[in-house]
Amino acid sequence: MTSSRRSTVAKPARAPEATVEPLESSEVSSGSSAERSLRLLSLLAAEGRALTLADLAAQLALPKGTAHRICTQLLSAGFLARDVDERSFVVGPALRRLAFDTLNHGVVRGLRHDVLAELVREVGETCNFTTLDGTQVLYLDRVEAQWPLRLTLDVGSHVPMHCTASGKLLLAHMAPKDRDAVIAGLTLTRMTRNSIVDPARLRAECKAIVERDHACDNEEFIAGLVAVAVPVRNAAGVVRAAIAVHAPTARMSLEQARAQLEALKTAAARMGSLL
Repeated sequence: MTSSRRSTVAKPARAPEATVEPLESSEVSSGSSAERSLRLLSLLAAEGRALTLADLAAQLALPKGTAHRICTQLLSAGFLARDVDERSFVVGPALRRLAFDTLNHGVVRGLRHDVLAELVREVGETCNFTTLDGTQVLYLDRVEAQWPLRLTLDVGSHVPMHCTASGKLLLAHMAPKDRDAVIAGLTLTRMTRNSIVDPARLRAECKAIVERDHACDNEEFIAGLVAVAVPVRNAAGVVRAAIAVHAPTARMSLEQARAQLEALKTAAARMGSLL
């Protein structure tokens, strides 16, 4: 609405008073700030779900203003990201890259690679070590079998969750509430005629995977390729990764792949001690 011009000179608008939260003595040091940032990132990673600013402040016993400053800094650096609900935060791409680099570092990486290499020598087909990156499967390591016909996926590659053995396995071992939320949000693309693209069927498949403690890819990702995956559990028994064998059907049937389950489980137990 336009109003008539007044003859008096308007006073400049008064800026709103900023509420300055006093810094605690321990917060003044950069070390304390770094420690709080790491605690916040550790909490988000451990929860495995989006948390609001209020959630973070409450669980870390921080003033909201302090939590807000930390989140703003971590957002700008890529260690945090906004969730679909912009009031909530999830781990960001920089933190996922840091986790990936850490898992593939130094002596431990070599030991994990040795586990895969020994498994490949035993089963005679390509094996991989994977985990979840958001709603996709991330290849942490891979050892190729020496066959002319094979599928090559580099370490760091991503594949879908709903149509791969490792993806379905990791999905199945989520907390039920989280699993249902992920399935509801997934785009169930039909990669082959065998791909599961119905949410109800995928939920039923996840239930069956938990009961038998392994997952299969029956030519669901790529026609002519089968795979079997088993869980890799940490010291607390939580599924953190998967080991899988895959091969073209010209060399290995799904039943033959299942026959390698004992070898896969033995390797997974060894890998669990290296997480």
